[in-house]
Amino acid sequence: MRFGICQELFENWSWEAQCQKIAEIGYTGIELAPFTVAPLVTQFSSAERVRYRQVAAEQGLEIFGLHWLLAKTTGFHLTTADPSVRRATAGYLSELANCCADLGGTLMVLGSPKQRDIEPGLTREEAMENAASVLRQIVPVLEGRQVRLCLEPLTTKETNFLNTCAEGVELADRVGSEFVVLHQDVKAMLGETTPIPELIAKFAERTGHFHVNDSNLLGPGMGETKYEPIFAALLASGYAGWVSVEVFEYGPGAEFIARTSLEYMQEVLARVKT
Repeated sequence: MRFGICQELFENWSWEAQCQKIAEIGYTGIELAPFTVAPLVTQFSSAERVRYRQVAAEQGLEIFGLHWLLAKTTGFHLTTADPSVRRATAGYLSELANCCADLGGTLMVLGSPKQRDIEPGLTREEAMENAASVLRQIVPVLEGRQVRLCLEPLTTKETNFLNTCAEGVELADRVGSEFVVLHQDVKAMLGETTPIPELIAKFAERTGHFHVNDSNLLGPGMGETKYEPIFAALLASGYAGWVSVEVFEYGPGAEFIARTSLEYMQEVLARVKT
């Protein structure tokens, strides 16, 4: 289990300052939000990708992946009935996969709730098949660059498409590639009727990445959710990937949130292991 953090929390910091602080706090990995580096990933040059990777490595950090893939973009949508928009979405996701690999990353988290909502007039089945058709188009790039796409279920407060881990697996099965897997997020799983430890155990073989946070939109240890059962379940499942802090409420400050979250996770992990 390795601890990383989603860096949009530090969006207004220089990349050098972000990496220095994240490493100083004790994280070893960074999950990058593309909108923090350019309006479109195609505008994030090869030279800048090399620089970002080098600066992170100098601090002992790995840029292990991307998330918020379609956030703050226009013209892309996963489930739309418009085939031209689906083609454009597949093309952009392919560009994101190339960027991810250029940065040294091996995973991308597909959340972006507003770019996947089921449009009026579409059935769930149509939306599911439209999404699968988009993702099938990018499989050759995922496989060629060795980047896994991690499908992120979200709550009904955020989107009307893919609200449970079971639905995430259903979509992955329709795509039919080992490079399209499930992503699990604590805040989202709190919205399911099944307890989080049971969801971890049930989908252990399908889960490629894990986000930690709480229902109050802050980090682990900053809300009511107890993480001992969650980390115990992850260890029991054999999960050896990244555990990445993703928050949505920045009020307490980036450094405080990052430090408090990591210290809490380290304390919980130590207790669970003993």
